[in-house]
Amino acid sequence: MAYTIGIVGATGAVGQELITLLESRSFPVKELRLLASARSAGKTMAFKGKEISIQETRPEAFDGLDIVFFSAGASISRDLAPEAVRRGCVVIDNSSAFRTDANVPLVVPEVNAHVLREHKGLIANPNCSTAIALMGLNPLHKAFGLKRFFAATYQAVSGSGVKGMVELEKQIRAWVNGETATPEVYAHPIAFNLFPHVDVFLEDGYTKEEHKMANESRKIMGLGNLAISTTCVRVPVMRAHSIAINAEFERPVDLAKARKAIEDADGVDLVDDPASNRYPTPQACTGVNNCAVGRLRVDSALENGLSFFVAGDQILKGAALNAIQIAEALPR
Repeated sequence: MAYTIGIVGATGAVGQELITLLESRSFPVKELRLLASARSAGKTMAFKGKEISIQETRPEAFDGLDIVFFSAGASISRDLAPEAVRRGCVVIDNSSAFRTDANVPLVVPEVNAHVLREHKGLIANPNCSTAIALMGLNPLHKAFGLKRFFAATYQAVSGSGVKGMVELEKQIRAWVNGETATPEVYAHPIAFNLFPHVDVFLEDGYTKEEHKMANESRKIMGLGNLAISTTCVRVPVMRAHSIAINAEFERPVDLAKARKAIEDADGVDLVDDPASNRYPTPQACTGVNNCAVGRLRVDSALENGLSFFVAGDQILKGAALNAIQIAEALPR
């Protein structure tokens, strides 16, 4: 069976990756409809050797589509995703608009693909840091029973879209040339810098991004009372996120069993040989579908604890790839 597919936000970084993945993974596409803002309408993008004209994102553009990927921001998703569902589409939304909605499945297929049986036409794709972190956490949860975890993220500028990537490149070029570049996307210069500030700060001192990671992890893993504390950090990396995690488990941990759990898990590679300088790095994970887990060790401060490091491509497993995997896992 082939599907008529739509992509809202086709010209953005995630939209472009969705187009590439539909082709490289041989997803059964009968027709591809590319949707974007009015200023992009009429331009063309390539798919399977053909140029496809971009259409303006309007309600009638959803008519006749089977699956629509939304990747144009929460406000557009809130306005138009329900309309697409009313017109008979299955919507896979990459924004934060519906992730905490109890009636909308929030899915990382390697973790909770079974909830797709319950969808009512709208499915949420998780936050990028959440998806990447759970690729390391979930196999260990299956082995030992997750009790709580602490995380510090090292988030690439691609999390801010193309504009974040452009800002990092501009600032690096300015630094090389002895010039000063004024920050526009971020509150501080990002080149050769980092800051513990991703998304807006809330009254409790955490950022919205940190709350997303905690709330989404509980929902996806089905652990409503899971204790989580996170610090999200923006770093001068182009497009792969990394996360340092300290996790405490219900049952005694065993390093050999932990490594085996990661090795046996889908979508993740064990990269864990510090003696040979082998551990996950964002550069090695860029453009790679699988996430990487390494630096596995017994945590010295937590009972039944493990410390480890996970990295993954923010645009792939953190966004576009996870969305495509959801579509591939949909009940037929």
